[in-house]
Amino acid sequence: MSKQTPPPVLAAIDLGSNSFHMIIARLRDDHFQVVDKLREMVQLRAGLNKQGKLSKAAQERALACLERFGQRIKDLPEDSVRVVGTNTLRIAKNSDSFLKKASKALGHSIQIVTGEEEARLIYLGVAYALSFDDTRRLVMDIGGGSTEFIIGEGLTGLERESLNMGCVSFSQRFFADGRLTQDRMKTAIIAAATELRSIQKNYRDIGWEEAIGASGTIRCVANIVKEEGWAADGRITASSLDALITAMTEAGHIDVLTLTGLSAERRNVLPGGVAVLRAAFEQLKITQMTVSDGALREGLLYDLIGRIKHDDERERTVKALARRYHTDQAQADRVITMLDQLFDQCKQRWRLDDDHRSQLHWAAQLHEIGLSISHEQYHKHSYYLLAHSHLPGFSREEQHALAVLVLGQRRRFPVKHIDRLPKNMQLAVSRMVILLRLAMVFNRGRSVEGDMPISLDVEQQSVVITLPSGWLTEHPLTESDLMQEMDYLQRVDLKLSLHEHS
Repeated sequence: MSKQTPPPVLAAIDLGSNSFHMIIARLRDDHFQVVDKLREMVQLRAGLNKQGKLSKAAQERALACLERFGQRIKDLPEDSVRVVGTNTLRIAKNSDSFLKKASKALGHSIQIVTGEEEARLIYLGVAYALSFDDTRRLVMDIGGGSTEFIIGEGLTGLERESLNMGCVSFSQRFFADGRLTQDRMKTAIIAAATELRSIQKNYRDIGWEEAIGASGTIRCVANIVKEEGWAADGRITASSLDALITAMTEAGHIDVLTLTGLSAERRNVLPGGVAVLRAAFEQLKITQMTVSDGALREGLLYDLIGRIKHDDERERTVKALARRYHTDQAQADRVITMLDQLFDQCKQRWRLDDDHRSQLHWAAQLHEIGLSISHEQYHKHSYYLLAHSHLPGFSREEQHALAVLVLGQRRRFPVKHIDRLPKNMQLAVSRMVILLRLAMVFNRGRSVEGDMPISLDVEQQSVVITLPSGWLTEHPLTESDLMQEMDYLQRVDLKLSLHEHS
């Protein structure tokens, strides 16, 4: 892969459950210089109805925001922009239909990240923002629908969790009518503590020397306790949180709550966020917490810089999985050599790029991990492992695409699985599946070394393979496999033809 010149301007957009954030930056010496920051409180989570669907009003708010964001980044190339959706878009039942409209409004593709991947990116943003040394730290980020907890050292996260509780969801659940009472706050704190039970022992056992908070809720709390004089240095403590809770319950209702440092737009979601934060202090034995300006969007930018400079977290994940499942690296290399040969002959006609080449390389390295379970139907086991493992660096869509590629390496063509991918990915994945299947056919004997004497000609629905005269006669098993491949592809209206030089 040729080394790219990093684009001068990058953009990262975080479609959070409470706010949408965009950061635009200029790349300078492996770091970024912020050019512009935009934030709008869309409150997407507040538009999630009882049926688990985003309301029309919430979608309209989000699309209007994305159109404004889109105007700012309309001239940036696709590989200079990363856009991710988090908790609400992970769980909304109509998120797929919304994402189609959202991508169109923004002018760029949107990926959904898992909770653990969100946690990884948050930690990356905080670690760079505060120039972490190797001291062990706890990072906590309260979002609108989920809260992420990460323990790490330097730029490396050691433990990551995403719990299903956030400032919007808890405010809706326990303070929907705006009433603030001690009993309600106690109930909300107990509910958050219950969520924390799954991680509290492990996190306490690992330990940390410093606790850092990120994003809106924690930053808002830090501002309030400082301005109100409950924490002179702005560090959040258990006693300052208790003073805040007392002030809230004495006010009695969110509409009459007046606190220095509390903005009008943050007021309605503060109670739920405070309950989550207080429970974390109690269950994880946090004594004090400082606040970082870095968060998910900054982490996205640094992750994007890594991809541009070929220091890609996805590469590390693939290599780690290959080691974990003891894959045959020599066979993977043979398949990759064949894939590159086929890819180079069809990339222009099929509009495949370097990112697609990388996806094929990853699939080749991991296509046999299912052998760790059983040789029988191993491609299905490989699919299952990839579809259900945590893959740092991969979005939900990228992970599904990788799993589909390894599923499609043999036997039946995975049409139904491809159809579940976003529309803009389906054609490329179908074509990559064809290339992987052919590379597997020619390497089934595990003996091919170097380039094969094969030429490939492709059209929209057809593939023509041309081999040296007599080659098929000399390789009857491969010929048999290719004839079987013709049948599999014909079932999905794809024509595979074989020819020999005259």
